[in-house]
Amino acid sequence: MNKYEEKDWERVARLGCIACLLDGEENSYVSLHHVHGRTKKDAHLNILPLCAGHHQNGTGQDKYTVAVHPYKARFEALYGPQEDLLWLVAELLNKECACTQSGLLDAYKKKDGGTTW
Repeated sequence: MNKYEEKDWERVARLGCIACLLDGEENSYVSLHHVHGRTKKDAHLNILPLCAGHHQNGTGQDKYTVAVHPYKARFEALYGPQEDLLWLVAELLNKECACTQSGLLDAYKKKDGGTTW
C-alpha cells in the first residue's frame, strides 16, 4: 500500500460502517473490507468500511448481524451488491463537503427505479 492509498483508507474509515449507515445507525469503529480480495491490482482502492459484525460472522456486539464473510449473498440481499456500495462510498467521499450523508443515502435508496436496500 502506498501513501496515497493510506490517505484514501483514512477517509473511507471516517465514514463509519456503510451497512450500519444504511440501517440508520452510526458505527465509527470499522475495518476495511477488500471487495475483490487483497492481492489483485488496485485491491486497496476497492474497499468498504464495515464494522466487525458486518465484516466477519460472529464478531461485533450484535451476533445476529449479517456479515459479508461468510454470508455474501445474504449481505448483498440486505444492502445491495458490493459494487453499488463502492459507488455509495465514492459518492459520500466526493460529496462530503457539499451534501449531507442522509441526502446521499436517500438518493442511493431510490436509484434503479425506486429499489430500496
